Amino acid sequence: MSAPVAVILAAGKSTRMKSEVPKVLHPVCGRLMIEYVLDAARAAGAERLIVVVGHKADLVRSSLAHHPDVVFAEQTEQKGTGHAVMMCEKHLAEHSGSVLILAGDTPLLQGGSLRALLDSQASQNAACVIGTADTRNNDGLGRVVRDSSGAFERIVEQKDASPEQRKITEINTGCYAFNTPLLLSALKSVKPNNSQSEYYLTDCPRILMDQGHKVAATCSLTIEEALGVNTRLQLSEVSASIQKQIQMQLMLSGVTLEDPAQTHVDFGVSIGRDTVIRPFTVIDSNVTIGDDCTIGPFVHVKGPRTIASGTRVA
Repeated sequence: MSAPVAVILAAGKSTRMKSEVPKVLHPVCGRLMIEYVLDAARAAGAERLIVVVGHKADLVRSSLAHHPDVVFAEQTEQKGTGHAVMMCEKHLAEHSGSVLILAGDTPLLQGGSLRALLDSQASQNAACVIGTADTRNNDGLGRVVRDSSGAFERIVEQKDASPEQRKITEINTGCYAFNTPLLLSALKSVKPNNSQSEYYLTDCPRILMDQGHKVAATCSLTIEEALGVNTRLQLSEVSASIQKQIQMQLMLSGVTLEDPAQTHVDFGVSIGRDTVIRPFTVIDSNVTIGDDCTIGPFVHVKGPRTIASGTRVA
């Protein structure tokens, strides 16, 4: 079986971000938001990444041009998630393995969770496995409807959900593992018969089931991983989460952060053992700091820069 492919949806505007910059190009800890999603897909085993562009497509292309495993498909009209995946047909037509469908605005995704999604699909020989999460903060999210036996029945978008369905706390994270040929076949049957007149990718699982194929939904992701960035508030929330991860890794590797709450370190910064980072210090991307240094307080280290071991910067 060939290695999985990943499709990353990145065609949307930044309407709720109140920004002229495409949402997926907003920086999170010194790195483009979408690049975290690309890394998660790679960690899950994807060897080819298809990014669906639309709004300011040329800017997204140029911003990701340095990733050799990324190809692009363009969605010139915003007709929904199903339509976005349809635009990838030429890239998927010869692929017989699995395809991950991911959103480009979910930078907290973890490769291990996506790998579990693919493993579940393989072990169940399923046409589709939907990654779900459980949360009471389900406003605006698609609900996972199950039958009386607990088996997956369908996904209902909030705009189309009944009052009873809106009470469901199991939500669709927007992460899927599909059998590629079956996905392409199901997309041909998707109709824009909903309140938005859009082609919903979420209709594909039901179509596949009606064709006699197995579809499952597994709670393999945390709600934090599924957090999509639609507003500046959500951008700050995911930035804080990633910053915490960066700082935790540094401290576990032998770096002292005297006051993590008053320190910011960008993604990819390298800091050696026994180095002390004092409060009110900001360290940008492309910075390498050696062992036994003291940085700060009240210092902004801009990259690219290498600081030799034993250096004091104040």
